[in-house]
Amino acid sequence: MEDNRSDSPIYWTLFTHEDWKMHVAATSQGLCYVGSPNQPFEELARWAASRFRDRPLLRDDEKLQPYAAELTKYLQGDLRQFTVPLDFQGTPFQLAVWDALCSIPYGQTKSYSDIAGEIGRPAAVRAVGAAIGANPVLITVPCHRVIGKNGALTGYRGGMSMKTRLLQMECEDAGTGQDMAITARTKAKAARHED
Repeated sequence: MEDNRSDSPIYWTLFTHEDWKMHVAATSQGLCYVGSPNQPFEELARWAASRFRDRPLLRDDEKLQPYAAELTKYLQGDLRQFTVPLDFQGTPFQLAVWDALCSIPYGQTKSYSDIAGEIGRPAAVRAVGAAIGANPVLITVPCHRVIGKNGALTGYRGGMSMKTRLLQMECEDAGTGQDMAITARTKAKAARHED
């Protein structure tokens, strides 16, 4: 396929929703990156250099429009499951973890231990945490739905305020009843960890 050539571009755009600006990137195979909110282009450039060596970054807002459209629908509460193709670049272990993240239903959460058990590696909780931290596709691969075993919110590349906001939006929209628990546990913590 053309996309496997070392000179085929990684297309990107700057996605904006309310107070968030995120760099979003895709290959011709699918979405490969959703950046942290309000971070410079260098975050995307560093990631691309480590995963897609020597491939040029080319801004193409039109090519990224379908991905931006789904992100917008999700953030407006009009989409619960993404349908855009993904192009993951990771180790087999990371790919297994990221696939497990995609199976967490909208409005629900799982612990790192739950994910480790789902991929058949119950003793690999720390490695699961590292793989989740390496997830290049924020929001679309819902690592924000992973919490500590005790129910506490844990780190998130997009920042704790983003994680809190995404979980509150999903729980309220899904009517899971988790919204009150998440709100009570996280408002103070999110305020302490503002980015």
